[in-house]
Amino acid sequence: MRKVNKILCLTALLALLLLGFSACGGNPSGTEAEAGAGTEAEAAETGEAAGVELNVSAAASLTDALEEIYAEYQKESADLINFNFAASGTLQKQILEGAPCDFFISASKGHMDGLADESLIVPESRKDLLGNALTLVTAAEKSELVSVDSLTSADVTSIAIGEPESVPAGSYAKQTLESLGIWEAVTDKLIFAKDVRQVLEYVETGNADCGFVYRSDAALMETGVIVTDLPADSHSPIVYPAALIAGSENEAAAQLFYDYLQSDYAKGVFEKYGFTVL
Repeated sequence: MRKVNKILCLTALLALLLLGFSACGGNPSGTEAEAGAGTEAEAAETGEAAGVELNVSAAASLTDALEEIYAEYQKESADLINFNFAASGTLQKQILEGAPCDFFISASKGHMDGLADESLIVPESRKDLLGNALTLVTAAEKSELVSVDSLTSADVTSIAIGEPESVPAGSYAKQTLESLGIWEAVTDKLIFAKDVRQVLEYVETGNADCGFVYRSDAALMETGVIVTDLPADSHSPIVYPAALIAGSENEAAAQLFYDYLQSDYAKGVFEKYGFTVL
């Protein structure tokens, strides 16, 4: 009898242990399952799980404005944007050669035209987004010596401009110097830069007495000073066309960012950096 009771006790204890293991290792409770489902539904609803990676190529002069706008855009979108800032001609060449790009903002119509000619942009997406002005800048210690009239004098020994073939600001600068009738006279003084930001660097570090940059870049100077804006009729209109790249796998996401660049917030940022919103 005592042996039977012992067996019954062991059986009951084993059953209790099995029930305990089942409770710990089984499926989650209804509350836990509902919470998990709720989290997934919330992520799907907010788009947190739907982020894509975008490649955006943009003229170097847009660097600060676009980075500030993107910081705000991240509060609304999970998309990751990889910016590629360089001279518009360099970016155009990269896209022509097959570099990954979903959206392009050029600092000249010509470089966007080159992509359009090769059917590499979505035609109906093209829009002139921004305008700018060409400005002559100089180092603070040279401010008493540098002027448009003194560019041909001995007071100015070096003038920085972007490479005219690839840097729109350099092309506009060449047009201006030709319009003033002094291109040939200053050719030996010219220092060519890979983009407009490098022109700014040459001036601020004293490697050039002066240089031609956009008004938006001149506003970022820490030690240099603005001499003057150049007449708008001395060069082609400075326009920044934007367009989606044809064949992009992320066209919908690129369009959303493109739309955001035309929002009131983005327009305010562009204007703060010296651009004209078109």
